[in-house]
Amino acid sequence: MYLVAIMGNCTILFIIKTEPLLHEPMYYFLTMLAVSDMGLSLSSLPTMLRIFLFNAMGISPDACFVQEFFIHGSTLMESSVLLIMPLDRFIAIYNPLRYSSILTSNRLAKMGLILAIRSILLMLPFPFTLRRLKYCQKNLLLTYCLHQDTMKLACSDNKTNVIYGFFVALCTMLDLALIVLSYVLILKTILSIASLAERLKALNTCVFHICAVLTFYVPIITLAAIHRFAKHKSPLVVILIVDMFLLVPSLMNLIVYCVKT
Repeated sequence: MYLVAIMGNCTILFIIKTEPLLHEPMYYFLTMLAVSDMGLSLSSLPTMLRIFLFNAMGISPDACFVQEFFIHGSTLMESSVLLIMPLDRFIAIYNPLRYSSILTSNRLAKMGLILAIRSILLMLPFPFTLRRLKYCQKNLLLTYCLHQDTMKLACSDNKTNVIYGFFVALCTMLDLALIVLSYVLILKTILSIASLAERLKALNTCVFHICAVLTFYVPIITLAAIHRFAKHKSPLVVILIVDMFLLVPSLMNLIVYCVKT
C-alpha cells in the first residue's frame, strides 16, 4: 500500500509537470499536496520494511527521532497546504478576471517554500527535546515513531515535550478552524449565486477540497482522541489508526484528484 501511494503520487507529479494544460493554480496546489503525501509515505516506509523483512520491532532512539521529525513535518506541511487551498476558490469566485495574474507560478512557489520553512521550524525542536530525555532501553519498542508514543517511553521528566507538543497540536487545529471558516464563507457566497449551473460549477471543486480535508483530519483527530482519552487502548487498534493516519490521506487524495482530473 505504501508503494502504491508513493508510485501514485510520483505519477501525479510527472503528469502535472509534462502536461501544459495542467499548469494551473489548482494543480500546483495538488503538486504541493502530492509532495507532502510522498514525504509521509517515505518516512514511514522503512518501518514497514523493517517489520516485514526482518521482524524487528525495536528501533534505535536516533533513527526514531529522525523518523518522527519527517512524519510530523510532512503532516504539518499537508495541513498547511490544505489551509491555503481555499485561495483557489476565493479568487475564482471573488475576482475571476484576475485569477491567473494573482495566482502565478512564482507566487505559488514562494507559498510552497514558506509552508516548508514553517513546517521545518515547528518540527525542529522535537528531535532535540526527545534526545535530551533518558530512555530505559537501548532500542525503543515502537512500530511508528510518533511524538506522543516516543516521549511516554522516557524515564525522565517529559513536561517540556508535552507542552511543546500541545502547542504544535494547537497550530494544526488552528489550521483546521481556518479551513472550516474559509469554506463556510465560500459556500455562503456560492449559494447566493443566481445561476444554478454556475453554482454547481463552483461547488464542484469545493467538494473535492473538502474530501481531501476530511481524509486528512479525521484520522489525526481520532488518533489524538485515543492518545488522550483511551486509558486501556488496544495496541492493535492504535496501530490500525496510525496506518489510517499515514496511508488514508495519500491513497484518498490519489482517488479524489484523479476523479476530479
